[in-house]
Amino acid sequence: METAAMYGNVLSGTVTDLNKDEAFVQISGITFAMDLSELDEIPEIGDELAGFVYETQSHKNKITTIMPKVMQGIWDYAEVKVVRTDLGVFVDSGLKDKDIVVSLDDLPLEHSEWPKKGDKVMVELTVDHKGRLWGKLADLNLYMQLARSASDKEKNRDEKCRVIAIRNSGTFVMTDSYYIGFIHANEQDGPLRIGQELTARVIGSSHRRLNLSMRPRAFEEITPDAEMIMAVLEHARDKRIPYTDKSAPDDIKEYFGISKGSFKRALGNLMKQGKIEQKDGYTYLK
Repeated sequence: METAAMYGNVLSGTVTDLNKDEAFVQISGITFAMDLSELDEIPEIGDELAGFVYETQSHKNKITTIMPKVMQGIWDYAEVKVVRTDLGVFVDSGLKDKDIVVSLDDLPLEHSEWPKKGDKVMVELTVDHKGRLWGKLADLNLYMQLARSASDKEKNRDEKCRVIAIRNSGTFVMTDSYYIGFIHANEQDGPLRIGQELTARVIGSSHRRLNLSMRPRAFEEITPDAEMIMAVLEHARDKRIPYTDKSAPDDIKEYFGISKGSFKRALGNLMKQGKIEQKDGYTYLK
């Protein structure tokens, strides 16, 4: 068997040599090093050892009993470690001396939609004819197979999720509870990228998936009047102002330049969000 054909597989071989740090395992005439720190006891010459076979970043043949997170036919989330616009993104394979690359051919055409360092993408391990290890990015069809069937019972709930596919009409995500979600472009709060983690609110369901929104609930939106009141409070001594929903309309108009009705709505908005409180004739910043 050629060396390249061995990489990415779990194989067994015979210990042919040892030093203070490594055991040298021969498989079909090719020697691979195994760290002795992985083993409970030091093997003897002639013992059989099995493990995952690969080539390290420094082009050394290694065999390890510590299985990578992703293997051929096994999908899992892997954290992005390095982004190379000329090559793709390197992700943590679970091997201590080998990251694997998700090719730019698997990634969106727009670099702004690529994952960033720290994002996580679902991949499986593939091996090319030269024995190079690659991470194949999961497509939407795979997520559909993994997903639960959604219903309106989840409506208005906040869901943690991760971006899995971007389309002109909007963005597909997989929630932590394994629902497929769709965020229409009008319901996004800005550009998104593959692997990005976010929180979105369920606004309905269709086609077995959740419809989500990143826009705040109506009571969470801070109106311009509320923003003005917040700014006044933040700059006020003791973070309080001598105005409440009981203040005279003329006093409110003179100080804030808005009607008492607008002032009360802004105060109500801020109180629902827990940003302010009223007592003893004052409004306080919490």
